[in-house]
Amino acid sequence: MSELNAIQIVALLGWLVLVGSALAAYRLSWRRSVLYLLIWGSIFALAVLMFGLIT
Repeated sequence: MSELNAIQIVALLGWLVLVGSALAAYRLSWRRSVLYLLIWGSIFALAVLMFGLIT
C-alpha cells in the first residue's frame, strides 16, 4: 500500500465520520435512513447504467 492509498483511506474514514455525525444530529429513524439510502442508491445506479449505455 502506497502513501497515497493510506491518505485516501484516512480521508474516506473522515468523510464517513462526518456523514454519520450529521445523520445522528438530524435524528432520522433507522427505517427512514434505510429508505433514503435505497432511493439514492437506485438513483445513482440508474445514472451509472444510463451512462454505460450511452458510451
